[in-house]
Amino acid sequence: MRIITTRARLYRTLRSAYLERAHVLPEATILYRAKRYDFHESLVEGLTVVQAGPVRAAWLLARSKVTTLEINEPLMLSSVWGSALAISGLRARSLLGGPRATIVSYAMENSNPLVRPVGEEGRLRRFANSRLSRFVWRHTDRIAFGTDAARITYGSALRRPSAGTTSTVIPALPAPCACPVDSGPGEPRVVFLGALVARKGFPELLAAWPSVTALIPAARLTIIGKGALEDRARQAAEQDPTIEVIIDPPRSEIHAHLRRGTVLALPSQPTATWREQIGLPIVEGLAHGCNIVTTSETGLADWLTEHGHDVVAPGAGVPALANAVMHALQKRVGTGAADLPAVDGRLAADAWMFVGAR
Repeated sequence: MRIITTRARLYRTLRSAYLERAHVLPEATILYRAKRYDFHESLVEGLTVVQAGPVRAAWLLARSKVTTLEINEPLMLSSVWGSALAISGLRARSLLGGPRATIVSYAMENSNPLVRPVGEEGRLRRFANSRLSRFVWRHTDRIAFGTDAARITYGSALRRPSAGTTSTVIPALPAPCACPVDSGPGEPRVVFLGALVARKGFPELLAAWPSVTALIPAARLTIIGKGALEDRARQAAEQDPTIEVIIDPPRSEIHAHLRRGTVLALPSQPTATWREQIGLPIVEGLAHGCNIVTTSETGLADWLTEHGHDVVAPGAGVPALANAVMHALQKRVGTGAADLPAVDGRLAADAWMFVGAR
């Protein structure tokens, strides 16, 4: 398949949220290497989507009429090889008389991956990735930061960009979802949405839940997602009638559960190689009016604290997390439309990145 649009997006992984967003954005070809755990094939209909490895993607771009290309952020080390190849292909095209392409990126990284500890075998790879990150950084024309934490991280990790780079901060906050509002308040409900893995704080939430229901017996926990800890989630639901588990439901069902939810809980825990950048479930919870319970790992931590949500330190312990969940349940009043922008922050960032693109 050839690229027939003048806009393109190069992603290492493709997930449903990206496809949903693509349906409301100007037409662009999406090139991707692999599907994420939450990918739903039905959302591809009506879009130009091409699965391609780094070399093939660079070849397709070099032969295309693309004038604006979005790449993964420069500090996403797993994608810098693909980004560097794509940039090189487009720059070679311009040297041979083709149009010069504008390279744009959306950045959320709030932890410098270039200083994380690595073993002896990983040092050479990190050295190469570091050079490639700086190459991609220098050749990015427009970069929108989703949080101020990301802007600070890039300033310390990669220093100043090239003189021709333009940057801005557009907070990754959602507009209120257009979902129909369910009638009347229901039971106090906590929703965990996302990958069922340890780094998302899923074990901590399960450990805290008995303390929550001991003081709020009517509280219910809805676990939505899939991942390595699915069996643990099912076992918890079998032993506790206040817990329900829904594995990999369609997007419409996810929206319905968020509408009924009082609290969205995502108590992310850092690892040696990972830190929560924003947390898409947090964004979706905000869009549906949920109170948020999370940790200070997310780049939105300051905004959430300022707007009355519950943010605890990672590793603060089960009692602290249980208290935060109970506090959020008892407020029973989630984020109002006045707290959120009229235009989704990611869509606003996209409009800024692609301004003037044909």
